[in-house]
Amino acid sequence: MAETAAPPSDAHVLVVDDDPAIRELLTDYLSDNGMRVTAVASGREMFEAFDTEAIDIVVLDKRLPGEDGLELARSLRARATVPIVMLTGRSEEADRVMGLELGADDYVTKPFSNRELLARLRAVLRRYQVKAEIEVQDDKRRAFRFAGWELNLRTRRLTSPDARLVELSNHEFNLLVAFCSAPQHVLSRDQLLSMTRLHNAEVYDRTVDVQVLRLRRKLDNGSLNPSLIVTERGAGYRFDTPVDTLY
Repeated sequence: MAETAAPPSDAHVLVVDDDPAIRELLTDYLSDNGMRVTAVASGREMFEAFDTEAIDIVVLDKRLPGEDGLELARSLRARATVPIVMLTGRSEEADRVMGLELGADDYVTKPFSNRELLARLRAVLRRYQVKAEIEVQDDKRRAFRFAGWELNLRTRRLTSPDARLVELSNHEFNLLVAFCSAPQHVLSRDQLLSMTRLHNAEVYDRTVDVQVLRLRRKLDNGSLNPSLIVTERGAGYRFDTPVDTLY
């Protein structure tokens, strides 16, 4: 039965666990509670998902066959600011502390309560949302307007020229903020990675390309006009429209 409290957003959860029963259980339960779920069985599949999907939070099993979940958490933290909740069959304090020191945001011991895990996921997502809102408030910028669109930085809402609300993932929102912050300038993939603070410079360039493609589709919306995001071959991308900043 679904919980009555809604999550902070329609979050995309990546579950990494070699146990198919756990993957099925979490997929069903979290989906019933308003979250989108992708479930994989290995670290390799986890990183492949990051290259093709906009992930908001990761549930990572510490003990994967032939892999060290703590090292996977360290590698993931090096390439992304996405929150991580670790799953483990051990309850020793030292194990939990090590996971947190390596970049995990929370720790849940198996066997776990579905309701408790859901509550912890929501709490971690809320902390990240508050952090993002504080950063926006400190920046003093309130919104961007371009080509009839408006991106509200406080509410994280994108409104189309025909007054429709367009849903953005966290990655798409950060990418659009980066473009609006440097309109009509060519931004390299490395610059976009740095400006969105999603990953470090070692991340595959294709990660940026995938996110740009998704954002471009939402902004184009079937329009016959040229895309607002222009590809500069061999250089990067350019946001090809003037942008007004509201303070």
